[in-house]
Amino acid sequence: MIYIAGPCAAESEEQVLEAAHALASTGEIIFRAGVWKPRTRPESFQGVGDEGLLWLSRVQNEVGLPVATEVANAEQVNKALAAGVDYLWLGARTCASPITVQAIANAIITSPQRTHLRGVFIKNPVNEDVALWEGNIRRFQNAECRFQIYAVHRGCNHQPCWEMAYQLHQDMPSVPLLLDPSHMCGKAERVSSLCRDAAELQYNGLMVEVHPHPEQALSDAKQQITPDDFSAIKQTKETTYTTPLELRWMRKMIDEVDDRLWDAIEQRMSVSRRIGEYKKAHQIDVIQPTRFEEIMSKRLAWAETNHLSKETVKVIMEALHEESIRMQH
Repeated sequence: MIYIAGPCAAESEEQVLEAAHALASTGEIIFRAGVWKPRTRPESFQGVGDEGLLWLSRVQNEVGLPVATEVANAEQVNKALAAGVDYLWLGARTCASPITVQAIANAIITSPQRTHLRGVFIKNPVNEDVALWEGNIRRFQNAECRFQIYAVHRGCNHQPCWEMAYQLHQDMPSVPLLLDPSHMCGKAERVSSLCRDAAELQYNGLMVEVHPHPEQALSDAKQQITPDDFSAIKQTKETTYTTPLELRWMRKMIDEVDDRLWDAIEQRMSVSRRIGEYKKAHQIDVIQPTRFEEIMSKRLAWAETNHLSKETVKVIMEALHEESIRMQH
């Protein structure tokens, strides 16, 4: 397994070195820390900038770890390569733009300082778009680069999107596939479980956000784990699986669909509660037979179009309606 671990962002020289020393004690890793942070809100922490590259150099020289940082444009590529960074990664927002990815690829390939570059990690885009993800990887492959290209599966909007990763792995089996559990779930308590999923699905590695003091983190505080948590993940014993690998992938897809289904049901009941409050305030009867007949008719037509059992769909809709009535009362 390839392990890339470190804080979401380089926040101070002390924080970077403390994290690096702690992670070095867990064994062989690539130390990661973002020095430029493309954040959604301008008032959010945007990273320390160029100064952080000096701290990564200290990690290389004093701790003895290879280092990685995120780049989002050609200028950042040139600065990172000039500083001797070993690995670069492209974030999900950057990977949403093929023009930006191509500009970064061009900057790397044409840089005279690229000779020390060991690899580039390419995350999936923010949306579930396997064609775009594969296209971004090919932009580097077409340039016949001499460094290793990795695909990093980080999910979409805190959803795993297992089918997208499975499709990429089928289409590009020679590209090492890594899991980014931190962004996939957005919650530190779920990172360990997703790392086990990665082992079950035979991922080639993990890219995990690890902070010496997550509660003090200036970005992504809720999803960063401690070095001790990371050490426990690395020490987890391998499990022998008897189920075929392809079936294990499909079961993960089913689990994800089920999670989305139950989330949708919870959302439906939340709206039902609001409807109940409105009806009570305006003295409207809870049961509206005409409305239910309209919904049922629409769903039975949908069942026929999608070759599903009308009887099954009717039972499901009646159960949902009954629970919605209970919520409104």
